[in-house]
Amino acid sequence: MESQRVHLRNINLDSETILQGLTTAVVALDLDFNIITLNSSAESLLGVSRTQACGKPISDCFAPFDDFLGLCQRAAESGLTCGAREIATCVGEREMLLDCRVAPLEGLADQLVLELFDTERDRQIRREAELGIQRRVSRRIVKQLAHEVKNPLGGLRGAAQLLARQLPTADLKAYTKVIIDEADRLASLVDSILDAGRQSKEEVFNLHEVTEHVAKLIEAERLEGVELQRDYDPSLPLTKADRDQLIQAFLNIAKNGLQAIGTKGLLTFRTRAFNNYTLGGERHRLVLCAEVEDNGPGIPDELRETIFYPLVTGHSTGTGIGLTIAQDLVSRNGGLIEFQSNPGSTKFQMFLPAISNEHRPS
Repeated sequence: MESQRVHLRNINLDSETILQGLTTAVVALDLDFNIITLNSSAESLLGVSRTQACGKPISDCFAPFDDFLGLCQRAAESGLTCGAREIATCVGEREMLLDCRVAPLEGLADQLVLELFDTERDRQIRREAELGIQRRVSRRIVKQLAHEVKNPLGGLRGAAQLLARQLPTADLKAYTKVIIDEADRLASLVDSILDAGRQSKEEVFNLHEVTEHVAKLIEAERLEGVELQRDYDPSLPLTKADRDQLIQAFLNIAKNGLQAIGTKGLLTFRTRAFNNYTLGGERHRLVLCAEVEDNGPGIPDELRETIFYPLVTGHSTGTGIGLTIAQDLVSRNGGLIEFQSNPGSTKFQMFLPAISNEHRPS
């Protein structure tokens, strides 16, 4: 016991080391609400370095800032700790829900300490777990459905072949050839659905190769009243994934947006990079986002919880399987598809890990 006390006394508990080791975002402010210093968790949350942030108003970090301003003013005037839960704000282009506490810094009457807790991250982790369950259930349903479709296709094709032998003219046999060709096409489609266990063919590339490939396909089939816009981050880092799988996934999302627009509207392809994002329960320093936004009517409330399940669709001509397959393909590459929907703005976002330094081509 005595040796433990001696050991503890010999530990140099540097306050700066402790501050930087906290997972809570901590920002020190003066009474004009300018940033004095912040820890590494706050740097990650706010997307700025300490060098960039020091001396700048904390209001530059949030939009809107009104709720934070009220807390800071009350804490400065009363000398008490003031807090609020789930303040909706934007940090850069990221929408966040933050729990916040502001208190005078003990022993320093002219300084405040601001603590920020990212509750959106906890919500995101729970939402991702729910989507994971949906994905596993969907995969089982699709496989069962594919087997049910494939079994009668063999009999259909065989019957068409036998019928072709009995037909006297080539003109009549052309009809059986259509049956056989379509049966083969459906069988190939079913095989691709059943091939969920195939390993991804990974390669290093820029995500804009995917978005631009899909853009060319969409340009070719969009109606005259539909406009396609691009809003790209030119400094987007590389990713490592199966390019063909991501093209198919992004194409499914884009076609879903086209269906939502109808004969007239706006479809936007957008790319961004986000810091400290959680995918698959793992926190990544940097993730990429390829987004499709349409200005259609939005997703009906009754479909929001089941939108990634197979055969769920809000379109009379839809199959309800495109988003299911897209989510499965992206998940095979360590990513996730999420969505936000309101009338006039529906965004489907394809998140993927950015490439780590050891995988960068030399």
